[in-house]
Amino acid sequence: MFKNFDELLSLVKGKTNRVVVPGADNSEVLQAISKADEYGLISGGIFIGPKEKIISNAKKYKVNIDKFELVACDDVPKMCDMAVDFIVQGKGDFLLKGQVDTKFYMKAILNKEKGLVNPGALLSHIVLFESSNYKKLCAITDGAILIAPTLEQKAKIIQSAVDTMRMLGIEKPKVSVICPIEKVNPKVQSTVDAAELAKWSREGKIKNAIVEGPYDIYITFSKEKAAEKGIVGKEVPGEADIILLNDLNTANAVYKTVAFFAAGVKAAAIVVGANVPIILPSRTDDPEVKFNSIALCSLLKEKKGSTCVK
Repeated sequence: MFKNFDELLSLVKGKTNRVVVPGADNSEVLQAISKADEYGLISGGIFIGPKEKIISNAKKYKVNIDKFELVACDDVPKMCDMAVDFIVQGKGDFLLKGQVDTKFYMKAILNKEKGLVNPGALLSHIVLFESSNYKKLCAITDGAILIAPTLEQKAKIIQSAVDTMRMLGIEKPKVSVICPIEKVNPKVQSTVDAAELAKWSREGKIKNAIVEGPYDIYITFSKEKAAEKGIVGKEVPGEADIILLNDLNTANAVYKTVAFFAAGVKAAAIVVGANVPIILPSRTDDPEVKFNSIALCSLLKEKKGSTCVK
């Protein structure tokens, strides 16, 4: 596993990647693409959206527009449908959300007729964070897709995150199931779910991972604070690679709070569970988040194989 995003960039620099962007007039996206092109992370792709605005913003942020096919479209749902079609047709390697609503972006991706998602697959969202306050990269899930996941869906979210982190080089990721308290309380359903998920991990129902919980944030990221609360002899405290938040309200707030307030934090935001890597940041995420997401998708594309559409 690479130790930080700088190491990730060194692994993917010079790779050939084509990015398809619905709503490509988004300023942060174009800044990220300009930097990605400069670093040799992309070779071209397709921009979809209001053509004149894309050209104007691309010029403003020094994007080499000649490398990209421009497709004029002013209808957001149609932009998203077209973007997925281009991926399915093999004209791009991964998707990057631009100035479009997540609901339309995800609806196009989940369209069964497109075949971007296999039957029975569950898509989920991962934010990979780098912080000077923690010794390694850590993934937060699910901060953008599933509103109130069931116990079974939480297990699938964990498994998808584990499988992704394994592709990035962690053989047996350590997972903390985050709750407000560290003891099982029948009145706090998240703690009941956490204990069950930990049990499923021990039984092998969640594969290639160590899942523990219920843990709060302090226990998750500090052995010392875990010991203060009587949690000793466990593998996850201070070593977590993945944290599972209970629902969209919690996970999305944590993701954006950390990104906004924590000085020096770096992040990448992607969707896992589809046949291609998918970038799903907030429209107003910093360009650096989108740049890092391009780098992460580049590595995942390589690990999965040159084509992921089945």
